Amino acid sequence: MIGRHPIPPRRTSLEQPVPPAVETGRSRLLIAGAMFAVAFAVVAGRLVDVTLFADGNEPRLAQSTGETSHHTDRADIVDRNGVLLATSLKTASLYADARVVLDADEAARKLATVLPDLDIAKVRRKLMSDRAFIWIRRHLTPRQQNAVNRLGIPGLDFLQEERRVYPAGPLVSHIVGHTDIDNRGLVGIERAFDRALGRKGTPLQLSIDLRVQHAIHAELSSAMETFQAIGGAGIVMDVNSGEVLSLVSLPTFDPNKPMAIGKEARFNRATLGVYEMGSTFKIFNTAMALDTGRITLGSGYDAKDPIRIARFVIRDFHAKRRWLSVPEIFMYSSNIGSVKMALDVGPIAQQEFMRRIGMLRPSPVELPEVGSPLVPNRWREINAMTISFGHGISVSPMQLVSGVASMVNGGVRRNPTLIHQPDGERPKGTRVISATTSEKIRRLMRLVVENGTGKNAAADGMLVGGKTGTAEKVVGRRYKTKALMSSFIGAFPMTAPRYVVFAMLDEPTGTKETFGYATGGWVAAPVVGKVIARIGPMLGVEPVDPASDDIRRRMAINIVTEKDGRRQLASF
Repeated sequence: MIGRHPIPPRRTSLEQPVPPAVETGRSRLLIAGAMFAVAFAVVAGRLVDVTLFADGNEPRLAQSTGETSHHTDRADIVDRNGVLLATSLKTASLYADARVVLDADEAARKLATVLPDLDIAKVRRKLMSDRAFIWIRRHLTPRQQNAVNRLGIPGLDFLQEERRVYPAGPLVSHIVGHTDIDNRGLVGIERAFDRALGRKGTPLQLSIDLRVQHAIHAELSSAMETFQAIGGAGIVMDVNSGEVLSLVSLPTFDPNKPMAIGKEARFNRATLGVYEMGSTFKIFNTAMALDTGRITLGSGYDAKDPIRIARFVIRDFHAKRRWLSVPEIFMYSSNIGSVKMALDVGPIAQQEFMRRIGMLRPSPVELPEVGSPLVPNRWREINAMTISFGHGISVSPMQLVSGVASMVNGGVRRNPTLIHQPDGERPKGTRVISATTSEKIRRLMRLVVENGTGKNAAADGMLVGGKTGTAEKVVGRRYKTKALMSSFIGAFPMTAPRYVVFAMLDEPTGTKETFGYATGGWVAAPVVGKVIARIGPMLGVEPVDPASDDIRRRMAINIVTEKDGRRQLASF
């Protein structure tokens, strides 16, 4: 067409050139997206690290306020009847973000008004720091938490934790023990089973019977006060299973207040302390001699004169100054007769016997606080002589109780245990003496309570047998003058023993009622008698009449005794 320009064809969008500014913007967006992706990856990685791999002692502040920190869910501990001995309660713990606190001095002073035992200067220094997390007070009571909340101090908050509590308090302190502030076991069962308790599950059931524990704790405490003793120990054990129904060490402590526990109260006399146990060892000495066949109940020894060896003199406390039969040696607790009995057996056989019944190694009971026995480096004749009446060897009360249990239960040794053993799971044990020897020992122990040094251990209807023990206390390398370890170990019922009961007083003082004596027969035997009278019925032990023909026949023992130079047969 004349006079008109032709219209050029329209370009498509693909054919249009991209402006430089648009290209630059697109590159920047890609770079920014990549940076955000890296940032999110870093945050996600840190979150995984904090939640899964962080130190368990650090609180997890990423959680919302009030959620659990230090959440251990530690398992409960109960006695054999299911009574609660240890459990964990939820508590609030106070912390601060010092970066948010406006006035450290004012905050410290306000906190001290509701938490009066706070160290104001120490708290002020913490709050003046630039730290994101500082503990102010762990395990507040609900009332304390409410009081702190009302202060309205910025930068303070709470974390939920668990606190270990012990409903029975001092009654079972040396058994159960306690944990630290982070619920880690420090002593007792809490420490021995720390890992198992840390895995939340069914309660750990102990062999302890809280009723029995209360009985022996009460009687032992009363005796300590009466005889002004500085300490005491008591144990009750099932002779057929090795289960410990009661373990008491005095003085005791409150596991709910671990910071207030003194050194003396912390010491466990029942398992950690080792002592010369005196004439209670005559149970072992007599059983050993009878089981080897070197003597019989009809045998005897001349006990007229003391025994002199080197610079030592061995004499009887209440000397009869005549020939004594084996039952009389046991009944009257003759050191002279016991020494001659041990010499007939010999040092080598005696050492092996002591090893067999567990006197030469620490008790295997499930506590960290277990003492190692003190035994001779060389087992010579002089050692055999003194060990026959419980000197020259130091063992824990738990070792003694476990050994005596095997002497009266038919001759089978089972390890002591603080864990409840169901009837079908009780260990078979190891035979250490014959059943015949065990039956003879039961009769001799009954003889001591009927006619010997243990008369004060008698309990109506319970048919108690036992043996007294009195030894001078060893301090360092010397015997402490007039400081006694006085004990009594008993068993009941002696026709078929079910339980061994032990009581010991550390440095008792005689009274007017005991005619000034502080020996085992006067101060410890009554404790055992009273305990047995209390626990026998609750443990289902049927009372018997000791004077009945059947009981007298089963417990009868014939004694050859000497009078006016002539020996004659007597029956007890």
